[in-house]
Amino acid sequence: MRFAIGFALVWSSAAALAMPPLPRKAPEFTITEPSGKETLLSSYRGKVVVLAFVHTTCPHCQAFSMILENLYKELGPKGFQPIDVAWNPNAQQLAPMFAKALNLTFPVGYSSYDPIMDFMGFSLMDRPVVPLEVVIDRQGMIRAESPPGGDPNLQDQGKLRALIESLLSAKTSAKR
Repeated sequence: MRFAIGFALVWSSAAALAMPPLPRKAPEFTITEPSGKETLLSSYRGKVVVLAFVHTTCPHCQAFSMILENLYKELGPKGFQPIDVAWNPNAQQLAPMFAKALNLTFPVGYSSYDPIMDFMGFSLMDRPVVPLEVVIDRQGMIRAESPPGGDPNLQDQGKLRALIESLLSAKTSAKR
């Protein structure tokens, strides 16, 4: 029993150390829209982006997407851009229904497991939870992101709003 607990502690510590340091440049990522059009994450440079990797059938993802919608209505005119990327089975077909059912007015696309794990820097041993969130500043730098086990702070509307507002008010002339 002690060995199992010790192994779990070492494993979780190693997983936390494997996460790339912040801030760091956001790698390129392709978001495929339900129409088939591909949009590059870098095309949103100049905006504060919350990229959420979701499952369309996940109640936590649905609730988080509603938080993003509320923040988008308020902070979108100031330069905030949320993006949902669905990655559950049949995401291509489910993403439009997800967006319509929740009345989302921001982009909702889809991708598959491997590109998302590569973008997040997760290993094959990680078993990520959803939603996964990534907060990117106007210069394309990742300022906050979920570890594989999630981050309740990034799902808290008040804390997320404070982070977004601080990035929106930051000087845009910062070095990349």
